[in-house]
Order: sequence, then C-alpha cells, then structure tokens
Amino acid sequence: MGQKKLIRFAAIKTFPNVLEYPENMQGKWALHFNNEHNIVLELACGRGEYTVGLAKLFADSNFIGVDIKGNRMYAGAKKCLDEKIANAAFLRTQIGMLPNYFSSGEVSEIWITFPDPQLRTSRARRRLTHPGFLRCYQQILKPGGFIHLKTDSPDLYGFTKKVIELYGLYCVEDFDNAYEQTNSEVLKIKTHYESLDIAGSNRVFYLKFSLPDVIIDKDNLLQEILKETENQEKHVVNKVSEKASPPSKRRT
Repeated sequence: MGQKKLIRFAAIKTFPNVLEYPENMQGKWALHFNNEHNIVLELACGRGEYTVGLAKLFADSNFIGVDIKGNRMYAGAKKCLDEKIANAAFLRTQIGMLPNYFSSGEVSEIWITFPDPQLRTSRARRRLTHPGFLRCYQQILKPGGFIHLKTDSPDLYGFTKKVIELYGLYCVEDFDNAYEQTNSEVLKIKTHYESLDIAGSNRVFYLKFSLPDVIIDKDNLLQEILKETENQEKHVVNKVSEKASPPSKRRT
C-alpha cells in the first residue's frame, strides 16, 4: 500500500465525522447528528462529492457517504471538517452490510452516483441496482423512500430500467440525457468519476424510483434475460465482423 494511502487511513481514524464498522448504530444516527432530520445515503461515495454537495444544498437533512475505500472518502471527510459542514458524515463498510448500521425506516433516500457498472453479465449481481441490493435497501428505507441513480453507463441505465419494469418498481423520473433535460441543482453536482467519462457516452443518465412493499424473487428470470440479451449482442457483433472481413483466398 502506498505511503499516501497509509497516511489517509490513519487520518480518518481521528476524524469525528468518519465511522469505520461502528457497533450499535442502528436507530442512533440522530444522536450522532444531534437532530432528528432525515438521513440520506450516498452509496459507493468515493471522494464524497455528492455527500458534500447535498449537505451544502440541504441544511435540514443529514447525509452519509458509504464506501469501503477509506483513502477515497478522506477527501470528502476532510472538506467537511475544513468547511465545518456538520450535517455530513462518512461510514466505512460494505454496502451489503447496511442493515447492520441502520434500523428499519431510518433512511429517507439513497443516492447511487457513478458506481462501477459491472459490465459482465456474470457480475450483474454486483450492480448496486440489482434486486439483491434493492432488498437490502428496503430493510432500511422508509416506505416510499426514493432511490436515485446517476451514471454515465448506458448499460447500467438500461439494466436498471429493466429491473424497474420486471419487478414493478415505481419510476418517478427518467432522463437519458440529464443535463439537456433538466436544470436541477441537485443533478449539477459532479463527481470525480463523472469527469473521467469512463463509459465514453458523453451523457449522464438519471433514474429516480421507489420500491414496492415486496420485491418478488425473479432473479433467475432476470439472469436468463441478461444472458439471452448478451448472446444476441454477440451474434450481431459476429455478423458485422463477418461482413467486414475480406473473403478468404483459396488455391485453385
């Protein structure tokens, strides 16, 4: 591990706004923030740009950035300390462990901003909008609480829309080119990973949706649909390659 990472890991252990695998926090976040305001999570927060940005925009809510990589969240946590942003905190843990840190209905909204799209079909269960994760979020979200996805990946956007349709989720907003379709101050917040435009799509996709009371298990069907789509795409690519290739020369 690099020296810089070691320094940051050591630093966040002293930060009052960073909690690493805390015990007995379920239902006690109001004590941490010293108020009863709504709690909003940013998952896979990275450097915490959205956690910080939202906290500045909405002083009457509390925001928590969640990530496993403490050296990344150092930037956001340090910024909050320097600028005395008291309504933001950071939780270092795995996202799948969220029910260990929040009680039922303790979270009002969840933001998922530019996560790893996990493009391989075999890794679809790692996508943060996969029903497996949605069931995890359901355990801590208040009824009707919103989930926001902001991504530059057309694949993750399309996958999430497929999940919304297949599982009967409630889609509230759907932008396939957010900056051209809305002037929302919230969506103008930009992350480090957005600036990299890793997907090369030159656009930002946004979905806002909520969950039904029960998320029926259709996960095997979803995986079959994904595999079928993948096979169809491979078939199209192969056909295009065959047409583009010059005819082979045969000896006569």
